[in-house]
Amino acid sequence: MNTLMRRFRPQQIRELVLVLLILLIIVFFGTQIDNYLNARFFNRISTSVAIIAVIAVGQTLVILTRNIDLSVGSVAGFTAYFVGQQLSHNNDIAPLAAVLMAIGIGAAMGAFNGVLVAYGRIPAIIVTLGTLAIYRTMLVEYSDAQTVLTVNLPEWLLDLPRANITSFGDLDLRLMVGVMLVVVVLFQLMLSYLPYGRRLYAIGSNPEAARIAGFPSQRIVFLAFVLCGALAGLAGFMFLARFGNITVVAGLGLELASVAAVVVGGVNIFGGFGTVIGALLGAILIDLLENSLIRWLEISEFWRDALLGMLILLAVAADAVIMNRLRDLWARSELQVESEADEGRQQEEGSYVA
Repeated sequence: MNTLMRRFRPQQIRELVLVLLILLIIVFFGTQIDNYLNARFFNRISTSVAIIAVIAVGQTLVILTRNIDLSVGSVAGFTAYFVGQQLSHNNDIAPLAAVLMAIGIGAAMGAFNGVLVAYGRIPAIIVTLGTLAIYRTMLVEYSDAQTVLTVNLPEWLLDLPRANITSFGDLDLRLMVGVMLVVVVLFQLMLSYLPYGRRLYAIGSNPEAARIAGFPSQRIVFLAFVLCGALAGLAGFMFLARFGNITVVAGLGLELASVAAVVVGGVNIFGGFGTVIGALLGAILIDLLENSLIRWLEISEFWRDALLGMLILLAVAADAVIMNRLRDLWARSELQVESEADEGRQQEEGSYVA
């Protein structure tokens, strides 16, 4: 056990378990559902995961600071509708301009959350619960009960969900999945190697120590909300590209799905621990399980929400019991390694003196 703890960190063990669970789900449903393992199902799952995973990356940044953003679904929905309406009225808008528009709107909404949380010192759950309703109401009022229709959107947007980067036989790597992978890799590298990423962990692990160390905690938390909003805006654009017909319920439930993906992926809901890779694996596990159960048992939307709630509870319980135990074992293992190294140095020094 000590050898295992020295080789892998607790988060890496959690991620390996998630990979194993994903493989077990695929094997189980492959034996229960006819024609389960086909390219069409893989392509549909991967596109769906891409949207949730992009939002989950932003949610990870916020949760690492001991906060939460419950408004991401409304941000994605408003962004999808607003950009869709602009494209419907003007098909000549460049693709890059549309993407930047979506990211900018999301960032502005995230900035509003960040100002209230970081500088207003209002609890994040209160702020984002309020803006969840405010942003959804803005969508309802702005839409005036009208629907963005696929027939009015430019051809390049309608072709986007089917655009491929490359193919492996019948399996296609969609462009939207490629965007998701770029987002995951960039933000994982940021958390691992950039000072800002390390400060996110520091603030979540011990806010008081981070303050004493002189970290600009308010600015760091504010930027986390801005990035979370920007990624929700990007996800809103992806949502528009995937579905085309956008109504006032666009993005509804994405906030619950993103929190579930992050928590199931091993990000500590109390901050300071977790990775973007884990959030991606959590998104894959949840979406795969949902879509598989729909094909197997034909469960309703209500049972899907119940499943997400159950997964959140199980993940938090596992983190509180199992993962805390693994962290303690890993810490003891590290102390043992350091102790053995100190003893070795002392023996060497003693031999030199002799």
